[in-house]
Amino acid sequence: MTAIDKKALIEERVNSGLLGHWYPVAKSVEVKTSRPHGVKALGQKLVLWRGADGSLKCIEDFCPHRGAPLSLGEVHEGNIGCRYHGVVVDGEGVVVRVPAMPECALEGRKAVKSFHVTEHSDAVFVYIPSLSRPEPPELVLPDELTSDAWTGFLCTAVWETNYRYAIDNLADPMHGCYLHSESFTLAYGSKQDLMRLDKTEHGFHITRVGQVGDNFDWTDFVFHPGTMFCFLDIPYPPAAGPGGNMRIVGYATPVDETTCKVFFWRMRKVEGLARASWRFLYRAALENNHWNVLEQDRVMLEGMPDDARRREMLYQHDIGVSRVRQILTREAKQQIEAELAQVAAE
Repeated sequence: MTAIDKKALIEERVNSGLLGHWYPVAKSVEVKTSRPHGVKALGQKLVLWRGADGSLKCIEDFCPHRGAPLSLGEVHEGNIGCRYHGVVVDGEGVVVRVPAMPECALEGRKAVKSFHVTEHSDAVFVYIPSLSRPEPPELVLPDELTSDAWTGFLCTAVWETNYRYAIDNLADPMHGCYLHSESFTLAYGSKQDLMRLDKTEHGFHITRVGQVGDNFDWTDFVFHPGTMFCFLDIPYPPAAGPGGNMRIVGYATPVDETTCKVFFWRMRKVEGLARASWRFLYRAALENNHWNVLEQDRVMLEGMPDDARRREMLYQHDIGVSRVRQILTREAKQQIEAELAQVAAE
């Protein structure tokens, strides 16, 4: 295996998504006991459903009989039945029953991959294993999603662009005063500045030097084994209700090399009556404004060519973009080297 081949493998891994990570793949309300729910992550088709007790199940969206999508099937007594020929598979990927041929040799065989799955804060997370991390580490969540002091709403959207563009966008606070200049909350601030990057205990903080608190002025990226997310603040005028700035917690899940699914929690630190007031105000008046901002990002990123990263000319404002790319590439390099070492040893 030449160095050129290795470099190409690393780039391919970054582009398709890192293994050994927890990824949000759906809203909790989308996964039901009554029917299966199909998703796609890192190019893999998965099917999710719940047992009678509400417990989550996740396996390949592939019937071991003929390959039909199990997501088009039915839930039978906590298992999933294929609509094509009725083959029933459990949450561990084991064939439970072949109705068309009792005592078939397929019964009792683990035939498809199963995945660790959990949920928190209205989202379902699936662990995609790697060679060096086959078992899932702890799912580390941001404080905003685990503290009772915060409340908010999960917003998701599918963007027809590689997930790396969504992450780059979050690592680039300077675009806020341009792309979102006519938005309800992002219409303020200087259009000239410098950026500063500071390392943190678990990642980095990228911020504008000349202003903080006028626009989308900073982002924190957080990395733990098997987890990556970011958060940022959107300054709120008094007309937006109680609670100060709105905190955005963001994840980007690779669907495939040309599609991603973004998960944004919009949070405010409010309690008591103020909490109820803000939640009502958000649903009644503010939510549409925030969707408009996301749409501005989506349209811009979807309009960029797939090879933009090979033709771009970065400058000082892009130090956050460069840093997050370095972190992704370093982890991809470790994964590829481990896989090549295993091949060499066999």
